[in-house]
Amino acid sequence: MSAGGGTEEIRVRQDEVAGRFEILVDDVVAGFADYRDAPGVRTFPHTVVSSEFGGRGLAGRMIGEALRVTKDAGLRVNPECSFVAGYITKNPDSADLA
Repeated sequence: MSAGGGTEEIRVRQDEVAGRFEILVDDVVAGFADYRDAPGVRTFPHTVVSSEFGGRGLAGRMIGEALRVTKDAGLRVNPECSFVAGYITKNPDSADLA
């Protein structure tokens, strides 16, 4: 965390080797969403945000970016994870992925 009330850097990255998207706060992995790919489909089985980073909307930010990247890759989504399924339901622009 930045000292002195500075602005935190929050970013999402894809770790293709680990098969997950990660959200970082000041270069600390605050959460991740696992995925596995099959022909034409990316399945998201699990999403986690560390408790010390909870309640800040980080999971939604991460999943929004993960779904954008997935859509850009031409894949559909199998939302096994209840958080991902809920995100798609609440964000109609993502509904065409499921």
